[in-house]
Amino acid sequence: MRVIFMGTPEFSVPVLDALVSAGHEVACVYCQPPRPAGRGKKDRPSPVQFRAEELGLPVRHPVSLKTPEAQAEFTDLDTDIAVVVAYGLILPQAILDAPKHGCLNIHASLLPRWRGAAPIHRAIMAGDAETGVCIMQMEAGLDTGPVLLTKITPIGVHETTIELHDRLSAIGARLIVEALGKLPDLVPEAQPDQGVTYASKIDKSEARIDWSRPAVEVDRLIRGLSPFPGAWFEHDGVRIKVLQSRLDDGDGCAGEVLDANLRVACGEGAVKLTHLQRAGKAAQDVNTFQRGAQILPGTLLNGG
Repeated sequence: MRVIFMGTPEFSVPVLDALVSAGHEVACVYCQPPRPAGRGKKDRPSPVQFRAEELGLPVRHPVSLKTPEAQAEFTDLDTDIAVVVAYGLILPQAILDAPKHGCLNIHASLLPRWRGAAPIHRAIMAGDAETGVCIMQMEAGLDTGPVLLTKITPIGVHETTIELHDRLSAIGARLIVEALGKLPDLVPEAQPDQGVTYASKIDKSEARIDWSRPAVEVDRLIRGLSPFPGAWFEHDGVRIKVLQSRLDDGDGCAGEVLDANLRVACGEGAVKLTHLQRAGKAAQDVNTFQRGAQILPGTLLNGG
């Protein structure tokens, strides 16, 4: 098929590779414009733009698709379908209608659960046992379109957002190739009205650890926000991110360090902090971290 690909972050790159490997003609790649990054704040192309240029594919990164000019350029590509995954711009109706078979979105949740911006984070933070990928026919509403294909996968008890992100990206890449191969025979199914939840964008204010919460909730927060923005606490005026943890037993005041291995008491139970990162430093396992930080048993961590 002749395809327009629309995506921006690393999550989208395996999908682009899968479309090319499957023999589809990628007429153009749309992504977000380069953004200032790094110490020099120089404009850096997105992961999708970088990969598309490696593949020799034409790239466009308009700041909006609402102008008549942008819509005409899109329509003039005369494509069979557009594949959209974490693109970052709302698609006007004129864009949705331009390809012969419309626009398909790869969404990293089991719709209608976790519509919106942060479905992977929210699924882990909520303690969901499973998640997955849906191939959805796009329409004007936020992730409201009918679903063509679904793939379910369990969420590991120790899995972090970055680990689940990478698994779902690979699943989405395989599933969209399957969907395009079966497209004439797929029957879109409307999403049910029951079970709708919204995965709102992660606010940095959510990331401060509240040790008074049950350990199971603290562990979900840590895993759900790893690696970005990263759940954190303060010690001696320094912000420390916790990137991985394990549920454990233990009693004490909320936020009390129970041993030298950074087992920390919560409102109920305890968590063992296994990977941490001081501000401006590289991530470290707990043993390496403790050789430098030496947070002693009995310390009360200022998390909330």
